[in-house]
Amino acid sequence: MKFFADTAEIAEIEDLAATGLLDGVTTNPSLIAKSGRDFMEVTKEICALVEGPVSAEVVALDHATMMKEAEVLRKIADNVCIKVPLTIDGLKTCKALTGDGTMVNVTLCFSANQALLAAKAGATFVSPFVGRHDDNGFDGMDLIRDIRLIYDNYDFDTEILVASVRHVVHVLESARIGADVMTAPPKVIKSLFNHVLTDKGIEGFLKDWAATGQSIL
Repeated sequence: MKFFADTAEIAEIEDLAATGLLDGVTTNPSLIAKSGRDFMEVTKEICALVEGPVSAEVVALDHATMMKEAEVLRKIADNVCIKVPLTIDGLKTCKALTGDGTMVNVTLCFSANQALLAAKAGATFVSPFVGRHDDNGFDGMDLIRDIRLIYDNYDFDTEILVASVRHVVHVLESARIGADVMTAPPKVIKSLFNHVLTDKGIEGFLKDWAATGQSIL
């Protein structure tokens, strides 16, 4: 499963990219606003930090203006992935852009039917929001299972990009189901490293090593 970071903070992306575990980045208007920086500038910097897709979202709601915004965004870098909402106009834009060879991430997916439409429109990625789904009394993982089944039934190329990931269980369950990608805040990705037995093991090894009085350097 590919790991994308859901952030627009350059320092966090640099830190994760240094591990070699980061496959891409997703941004949205809210994350850009939180960074307090210029949209085009920060997107360009992110694209230079990672080789994989960097999702940059249009803000228009009509197809014609989405296309104009996409034309500006995809000139930022070759790895820009245009992010569009799961609406009729968004899918029109998706179809036009992917037909031209541009990567497209269809976002704000909350049903398997919507995911089916995104795949038929040629989306590179579809982003079901599992955390927000959970917040509204549904099971976000059931949504991922349904999408995986449908996509496998018809051999769609669209990759399932699990979004709105809140904790490590979302990551684990997404991997079990066979999602292609998950995007999460850096703090969630870093929490995957944590285990009390790892910490205890390191503590024990260091204590025993200190008792030998030796040094590697």
